Amino acid sequence: MENTNELVEKIITKLTKEQQTISFAESCTGGRIAAAFTTISGASNVLNGSCVTYSNEIKHKWLGVGNDILEEFGAVSQECVSQMLDGIQKMAQSDYAIAVSGIAGPTGGTEFKPVGTVYIGLLTPTDREIFHCHFKGSRVEVQEQSTTFAIEKLTKTLKF
Repeated sequence: MENTNELVEKIITKLTKEQQTISFAESCTGGRIAAAFTTISGASNVLNGSCVTYSNEIKHKWLGVGNDILEEFGAVSQECVSQMLDGIQKMAQSDYAIAVSGIAGPTGGTEFKPVGTVYIGLLTPTDREIFHCHFKGSRVEVQEQSTTFAIEKLTKTLKF
């Protein structure tokens, strides 16, 4: 399997060729996906922008995640990530978007949403997919696995 840098390089090359853009709304990954892109030369051709929306208040104010969604389903939910995708795509006017919200730990987990629960959403010009993941390991390992998963899913979606 190719490493993350190689995958991001291929994504940037493909999106550049297609004249398409991408944006990110990150919570538990804290900007790691954006960082993976900005370490690669040429990212400015495709990366419109990225938000680290850690608090519910900022998810609501910046991305338009409904308070009703946050109260009923929580920030770590398919419903929240779906609205995060819409919010970042609209704000950044991008063709593609990735949104991530989860519990990296070691605290914050519950019986129904244990540490390592992460929702990762991918919005394309034609589709929307949200993945419910359960990662294991330390806080940093959960963050790294979430970042890698998101990049790998985008790679598969772009089919190269």
